[in-house]
Parts: sequence; structure tokens; C-alpha cells
Amino acid sequence: MSSPDVLSFWTTSIKNTISMIKKSNNFTVRSLVLLALLTIILCNDSNAKSSCDNIAELEKLSNQGDVISQNNLASCYYVGEGVSKDITKAIKWYRKAADQGNVYAQRRLGSLYIMGAGVSKDITKAIKWYRKAADQGDAFSQDTLGVQYYSGSGVTKDLTKAVSWYRKAADQGYAAAQNTLGTLYFNGEGVTKDFTQAVLWYRRAADQGHVPSQAILGVLYANGLGVTKDFTKAVSWYRKAADRGHAFAQNSLGDLYIKGKGVAKDFTKAVLWYRKAADQWDAAGQNNLGNLYAKGEGVAKDLAKAVLLYRKAADQGYAAGQNNLGNLYAKGEGVAKDLTKAAKWFRKAADQGSVLAQNNLRTCLKALSERH
Repeated sequence: MSSPDVLSFWTTSIKNTISMIKKSNNFTVRSLVLLALLTIILCNDSNAKSSCDNIAELEKLSNQGDVISQNNLASCYYVGEGVSKDITKAIKWYRKAADQGNVYAQRRLGSLYIMGAGVSKDITKAIKWYRKAADQGDAFSQDTLGVQYYSGSGVTKDLTKAVSWYRKAADQGYAAAQNTLGTLYFNGEGVTKDFTQAVLWYRRAADQGHVPSQAILGVLYANGLGVTKDFTKAVSWYRKAADRGHAFAQNSLGDLYIKGKGVAKDFTKAVLWYRKAADQWDAAGQNNLGNLYAKGEGVAKDLAKAVLLYRKAADQGYAAGQNNLGNLYAKGEGVAKDLTKAAKWFRKAADQGSVLAQNNLRTCLKALSERH
């Protein structure tokens, strides 16, 4: 990119990119629910499942006050392993274990209150239990409290406290919190903006295999933010994420193959990566693959396929796809010429601020007016 204000451009673009990369941004309540589901489904300690083979013994020990047995029995009731599924009984035993300080039970109670599973949804009670677990060093709960303070859900919004909780989890190696801390440093939220610190935290998460962080590092290396610009390293990070199915990284890798940056220019490989992204309904990937079909680069020229791909991107609100679809309608390429439809798509892109589409719309409307 040759814009004289490249830093400003990329700062804005990467903020949007990070939002796109983190499809389920952990700042949102929606993702918090997903995380809560994950912790209940995935974070049961390994003994719980095997303990469900001997429910009678588990009941006996639980009634004697054995905290581990109480937590395990709750898990059995929650998943319906060895007993009929019974959320009410699960909550009863989780609460008994939690009241004795069992961190797993405290965390799970927090998750159940977040979801309203077996109890009335109650963010305040969820926070109470997450805080108890967090105060015992539970990284998931610390990260969750960071989410709550960031979003102001159940607590007064407080970015300083959000950063504090994220840092506690991040310092324990919790990848999601490291990723979030990177984003806070990148945006300067709750901390002084610091691209170097952002890179540090993204790298810690990425080195653990955290896919969104790998993709973001690709962006930062491609644009020299917090690091020396290095397309070879950008390719490396994009590829790590792309190989794990990350659509944004797949599309970005396609871009670098088109431009020959960090890799030898190769339209065939660009097609491969754009297609992988497009198959996941990544609008940029669909649009870029459409471009290659329209030009016959890396694939046989096929305007009908270009139209199909542009339409998929356009229907998702992708401005470039809308403008490109408008162009094909205006020229009658791959579709019957239709200036009215062309104007419709140009307008959609123009309304999103696309200068190219705004110019195309003016030309198209002029042509329409001259026909009458």
C-alpha cells in the first residue's frame, strides 16, 4: 500500500481486522455464554467421568462431606453419566462443593448462572462464584471477570479492573486472556497504547497454538506494527492459522501469493487459499476468488462463477463484492446487462463509503437517465 498515511490506515484497518478475526470476540456476553458452555463441557476434571461408574460410593462420600466427591457427583448429574440427568441435583452438589471452596464447582456455578441453566439467570451471582474461583487463582474465572468488567455486565464497567483480571489469567499462561491483553494494548484500552506489548502478548498466545493470535501476528508483521515489517514472518504466522482453518488467515495468505510478498507469486496457490476461505463463507475470500475467475488468473476465466462469488460476498454486505457485482451488471458480463441492478449494487457499496462505487453509481445513474 502506498498511502502517505499508511500508519493511520492500517491502525484503523487492523482494529477492524481484529474484530473480524475474533469472530466470537471474548469481550461480548454472547461469547461469554459460549465460554461458559465450554468450561462445563470440557473442563470437568478427569476423575469425574470415571467416578460416575460407582454412583453409590460417590453418593456415600458426598453425604459425608467429601468435597471432591460432591463436585464429581454434581458433574455426573449434570451430564447424565451413571445417573439420570438432573440439573437441579447437579446444582445442589456443585453448591455444596463450592461452599467448601472447591474451585471447579465455583467456576461451574458461575457458568450455570450465566446461562440460566437449572437456575434463574443471574449475572450478579455468576460473578460472585467466578470471583471466588478467581481469587483462588482459577485462570478461566479470572479471564471471565475481565470480560465482565470490560463489558460492564453485572458490574460497573471498569477497564482498569478488566486489565487486572486479564493480566492475572494471562500471567498463568491462559491463551485467551493473553490474546485479549494484546488487543487492549493495541487499542489502548485500560492501558497506554503499546504495539510492542501487544505483540508480546499475542505471541505468547500464538506460541500456545491460539489461532486468532497467530492470524493477528500475521497482520502485524505484514504492516510493521510493533515489529519490523517482515512478509516472510507474516506468511509463517498466517500459514499456522490458515492450516488450522482460520478463514481470515487463508484469505490473507492468498493475498500474499497474489502480490508475491514473503512468497513467490503464485496465482494457483492464491486460488487454493482464497477457495478455502470462500468455502467458509469468508466474504473477502469469496470476492477475491471472484476476481481471479473474472480475470482468468490461476483458473480458467469463468464470468458466471465470478458473478456467483461476487454475489455471495455482496449478500454478506461486503462492499468490494457489491461494487464488483455492479460492474458485471453494468457491462453485461456473466449476467444479462442491467443498469438498474448495477445501480442497486453500486448504491449498497457506496452507502458503505466506497469511493469507487460512488463514482460508478454516478456514471450508472447518468447512463440510466440518458436512456429515458
